[in-house]
Amino acid sequence: MQGQMMNVPLTITTVMEHARLYHAKREIISAIDPQSTHKTTYGEAFERAAQLANALAALGCKPGERIATLAWNDYRHFEIYYALTCSGAILHTINPRLFEEQLVYIINHAEDQWIFLDPDFVPLLENIQDDIPNVKGFITLCDEKQTPKTSLKNIRCYETLLSEQKSDFEWPELDEYSACSLCYTSGTTGNPKGVLYSHRSIVVHALSVSMLDASGFSANDIVLSIVPMFHVHAWGLPFRAPMIGSKLVFPGRYLGNGEVLQNLITKEKVSFAVGVPTIWQLLIDYLEQSGKKIEPLRRAIVGGAACPQSLFDQFSNEYDVELIQGWGMTELGSVGTVNIPGPDFEHLNEAEKKSSVLKQGRPIFGVQVKITDDEGKELPWDGQTSGHLYVRGPNVCNSYFSQESDEFAVNGWFMTGDVANIAADGTVQITDRSKDLIKSGGEWISSIEIENCALTHPQITEAAVIGAKHEKWGERPFLIAVKRAEDSSSAEDILNWFDGKIASWWKPDNILFVEELPHTATGKVSKLSLREKYGEFFIK
Repeated sequence: MQGQMMNVPLTITTVMEHARLYHAKREIISAIDPQSTHKTTYGEAFERAAQLANALAALGCKPGERIATLAWNDYRHFEIYYALTCSGAILHTINPRLFEEQLVYIINHAEDQWIFLDPDFVPLLENIQDDIPNVKGFITLCDEKQTPKTSLKNIRCYETLLSEQKSDFEWPELDEYSACSLCYTSGTTGNPKGVLYSHRSIVVHALSVSMLDASGFSANDIVLSIVPMFHVHAWGLPFRAPMIGSKLVFPGRYLGNGEVLQNLITKEKVSFAVGVPTIWQLLIDYLEQSGKKIEPLRRAIVGGAACPQSLFDQFSNEYDVELIQGWGMTELGSVGTVNIPGPDFEHLNEAEKKSSVLKQGRPIFGVQVKITDDEGKELPWDGQTSGHLYVRGPNVCNSYFSQESDEFAVNGWFMTGDVANIAADGTVQITDRSKDLIKSGGEWISSIEIENCALTHPQITEAAVIGAKHEKWGERPFLIAVKRAEDSSSAEDILNWFDGKIASWWKPDNILFVEELPHTATGKVSKLSLREKYGEFFIK
């Protein structure tokens, strides 16, 4: 027997209609230069999305076609999100920080028909346009006066396209399982892989992450999206905020500008924000140098890479901001776990409370987890035993776009490539990436735990650990670190810092100070680049 409820599909169109009806006057703020902002509302944004949908239809765009964006976080990119997905096209957000070879591969593999681009990225596409022959044209995200002179063929102006169209559009009724957006992994090994999201997966993810104990915020919150919209939908914020009715603040091209972020937080009274560790560190550095505060901000989410204890302490002790760890992947639609303190938190001692913030947290609704040994046998949830982390659920990718792979999933579970332990209450702690573990004398050493310890040193600003060859033990931890310019600490001083903080046999055998560490296109430290450069380093 089936239930007798209405069969209304879970599509992004329902999010748009909900926000248009109930949150039409809520503001969207976008930084357009270091001192100025653009203001609009959800109601106005969705009217312009309808104009854009009409313009795309006039250009001959068809449902199911991939249409790309190379764009920053702002109101125009927000409009594109809805115009494409709700009209039946597929939004393909491209990370402009990728290498040109990767961009060419992604655009051709996705078979993108049109590309929306901020003027900043015109030179980038000029360099590769001969290598992307299937692209029909380019649309610059500006008005006619701001459109740069360019050799790009068939270039159109966004504002001109919209001005020629009506602000109403007959949005089609879409299947909730139909594709709506496409995002490629950063491709640290091999070519980037595309994750093709469905309307249903996006809506379910937005609902799950919006729960109070899953980094939820309310209509009374003002939300700053520092995570790029070209990276896994800015962790779902462009869908979650309109669904809830929160005021949404975009930093434009100033994602890594501490001064602009501080100004936005104070001027717009931002109470909730999301960002990766490097962004939060940049903001802290600016606050320390300027002596300014971020008083409206009360809660911030950090994810995308391991976050040092020192950052949690600074946010809490100096700025009264609760910094919360999260974990996710492109293949999960972004967020998989969030470390909101549970009912047992108050029973922990102070040392346990302090260390608990470094864990990745409990899975959001719709994400199941398990850990296994090398043979696939499930391991216990005791908070100690580490194994390969697997996930499954309605938000988890089932296969990569236009790519067959027999190794993608095992019995319906996706292998994340992370090594983790799970506590009895389901709290996940990532101990390393499988490929980043160091095997010394037959025993595994976690590079992440050594890095986290190194980052508690007040003079270390960034750290990475890789395995160096050793004649007796096979591999030993090799620490590569960036320290503050004024610091005079020696390598021995830094190495002595580990005494009593980690297992003695985990202590790095050597340290190399560098001016900066290499990063991937998504802001993570590139262990691959470090291994390529220092992989032959030998410790006697």
